[in-house]
Amino acid sequence: MLATLIPYFDKDMKVAAYALASQRENSLLNPPIFGSSSPNGLAEIEGLEIVHNIGIDTLSPGTVVLIPVSHIAVFSDLEAKCDEFRGRVVLVFDNEVENSEAYRKRFSQLKEKGYMLAMSKLPVSRYEENRELLKLMDYVILDQKEVDLSKAKIYFKRQYPQIKICVGNIDSQDIFDRLKDDDDFYRFEGKFYRIPITKGENEVSPLKINYLELMNIVNAPDFELTKAADVIGRDTALVVELLKMVNHIAINSQVTSIRHAAAILGQRELKKWINTVITKELCADRPNEVARTSMLRAKFMECLAPVFGLGMKSAEVFLMGLFSILNIILNMPMEDALKMVTVSKEIEDALVRGTGDLAGIYSFVVNYEAADWQEISRQLIVLNVDTNTIYQAYTETVCWYKEMFFETSVK
Repeated sequence: MLATLIPYFDKDMKVAAYALASQRENSLLNPPIFGSSSPNGLAEIEGLEIVHNIGIDTLSPGTVVLIPVSHIAVFSDLEAKCDEFRGRVVLVFDNEVENSEAYRKRFSQLKEKGYMLAMSKLPVSRYEENRELLKLMDYVILDQKEVDLSKAKIYFKRQYPQIKICVGNIDSQDIFDRLKDDDDFYRFEGKFYRIPITKGENEVSPLKINYLELMNIVNAPDFELTKAADVIGRDTALVVELLKMVNHIAINSQVTSIRHAAAILGQRELKKWINTVITKELCADRPNEVARTSMLRAKFMECLAPVFGLGMKSAEVFLMGLFSILNIILNMPMEDALKMVTVSKEIEDALVRGTGDLAGIYSFVVNYEAADWQEISRQLIVLNVDTNTIYQAYTETVCWYKEMFFETSVK
């Protein structure tokens, strides 16, 4: 099993929804045979356990999750599988559903029970024959590359004014900037937010400079705990986060000072904590997804390190994951951004040039988060690794994210 969550943004580049993307098996080793799909398999909602594991409340506040449902699974007990997410779930159907009384009745039942519905991958040529189904939809997802959006928006506005139009597969920031100013489009998805920055600001704010200074301290060889603790003490928010972390791992500990708290964590854990929390703070003026992506990449790479023969470099690949979107955080090209922090030559080679021993794991994780299952399947064959190993690593990652950034905040 392979599964991930892909963000949808609003006009202000805030995350408004996540789409669940999954694949049951390695498609290159087990290619689907036309007409041979198992009804039992189609009755399941693949990857739904990821949403259960991470907990829907750990996603950006107010977001919904778009869950693909097959034309067979719509008649299964969806309510039992999705009940805890009711009100924050959009059930997404594709062009295999039929405009029949059975489907219309089932869709009406789901809407009466509080579920939102969406249609995707429906060819323009089939809009008219599916009029009755479209009347029941809350959303329609249009591929920016496949549909004439200027015509589509006029059609849906006239025929189905209740439908909110989501635009997917947006490649560039320029396309997003053009679409976001059109009130007829509601949500946006694509790789535009992951495109490397080639130009940007030349100056970094004073607060970010302090954070970068702290990163440089802890990433230097054999750094002094006391020096790091003194820098942490300049920022109240960091002190609070440090104490939360210490209380989480050392119950009933009597912390007498910031230096004492740092000593409790120790050099290795303090370094990891600082890099993680500082990255999150640096993302404060960026979309929430930037911070989330950074954290998940870091942990996912750490979990995958043994798979790529990098078990002895797990701390380094964790750091690479955190810094893999430093260009977006600092709004400057990656090469310039990395000059502001202390990183190894291997990390720089992987992030800037796509070369070296760490490039493979970086490429794998980026393809995974984009749900490029064909490329992931190819790499798994080369690595001689099954999908379950990767899925277990991803599950461990999202559970860590939940515990690190949400459960600790309520202790």
